[in-house]
Amino acid sequence: MDAVILARLQFAANISFHILFPSITLALGWVLLYFKLRHDGLQAKAPDDVRRGDMRWMLAYRFWVKIFALSFAMGVVSGITMSFQFGTNWPGYMQKVGNVAGPLLAYEVLTAFFLEAVFLGIMLFGFKRVPNWVHSTATFLVAFGTTLSAFWILALNSWMQTPAGFILKDGVVHAVDWIAIVFNPSFPYRFVHMLLASGLTASFLIAGTSALRWFWGERSDDLKAGLKTGIYLAAILIPLQIAAGDLHGLNTLEHQPQKVAAMEGNWQTSSNVPLLLFAWPDEKTRENHFEIGIPDGASLILRHAPDGIVPGLNDYAGEHPPVAPVFFAFRIMVGLGLLMLAVSWAASFYLWRKGELPRLLQRVLIGMTFSGWVATLAGWYVTEIGRQPYLVAGVLRTADAASSVPAPMIGLSLTLYLIVYAALIVAYIGVITKLAHKAAKGQKPPAETPARAGTFAAAE
Repeated sequence: MDAVILARLQFAANISFHILFPSITLALGWVLLYFKLRHDGLQAKAPDDVRRGDMRWMLAYRFWVKIFALSFAMGVVSGITMSFQFGTNWPGYMQKVGNVAGPLLAYEVLTAFFLEAVFLGIMLFGFKRVPNWVHSTATFLVAFGTTLSAFWILALNSWMQTPAGFILKDGVVHAVDWIAIVFNPSFPYRFVHMLLASGLTASFLIAGTSALRWFWGERSDDLKAGLKTGIYLAAILIPLQIAAGDLHGLNTLEHQPQKVAAMEGNWQTSSNVPLLLFAWPDEKTRENHFEIGIPDGASLILRHAPDGIVPGLNDYAGEHPPVAPVFFAFRIMVGLGLLMLAVSWAASFYLWRKGELPRLLQRVLIGMTFSGWVATLAGWYVTEIGRQPYLVAGVLRTADAASSVPAPMIGLSLTLYLIVYAALIVAYIGVITKLAHKAAKGQKPPAETPARAGTFAAAE
């Protein structure tokens, strides 16, 4: 492989590993705030009586705040490595568009990261050291900080997809309208889509981990609270994500038709285009093999009419992304979304009607604990690979931003990254499994304590 391909693979490995953890913390922070407010609400109704129903929300909070802190730490560490690559592997990126990318990245650090880092300490260690309202406020600020962080990062990423609000002077991008830069044409759709994706990732993590504890025999009140929260949240969010995804796809069709053509595997611009359930795109012959499709399906979805015209890849020769990765990643994302819909609704039905889950459904939820990761990565690959051959659509080609670092050096560092990341993923999943096992093996609600300080002490 040449140096550019290896540099792309290295950045893909780094961003793939990094995005796993913000995709959890972005929504999990708000779930923790929900747990905390449920606890506070019940506590306010009976301040002198720590009831069992009250304690379940605090115990759920205490279990999941550990996983939140672990995920936050992993996200911070993996995020640092990406910034170095702008200088080592992609110096042309900052030279060309640094006047836009630099401030947006700085805003993320100054307004979001510091907010999360400061108040996370209060979330973890402030139960008996600060008033209850301060602890609840800290939880809100951390959740808000994760969302604000996503806001700035997705503003930059969306600008790279649909750049606006700039001019070119001597080949360098200069900002002229920051409102247009931040709220570029694809930003609202991409931001909502990512928020919902994070909600689904966190909800299936909660549901799957809770199902594992249930599978091991635990029946505590805090487990049931977490299980219901995860399943019901997923059941609510997945229809919203399907609707948001449709709107996002229509926006992409307007601004990046070549990406949509790759997603659909459509080579020739035409009407009555089928929705391909499976095919094997062949870029050499510019055709698909082994097609299985629904007649007029793509036209109906994209144009809302069976005879709607869908753009073809042949209209963008040399300007469209690699077809196979985008085509298959899109189907993995959509397929997992439909599976999430079926599983979350089935689990919601059993919890609502019978108050428990059948053994088979427990196993399915356990197997789907990290399904949100797979769907998020698949969607991310559609977005990022679908932008090729550009780093910034229509402004900066990927090959023009690459450094002169020799391919063997990039290959060595890539190999080391992959080894470290594999070890960290195993360790991360191992820690969550250990926490679940510890909770399932005899962890019972503590004895009732009358005072607020006693509530937090008991929860610890």
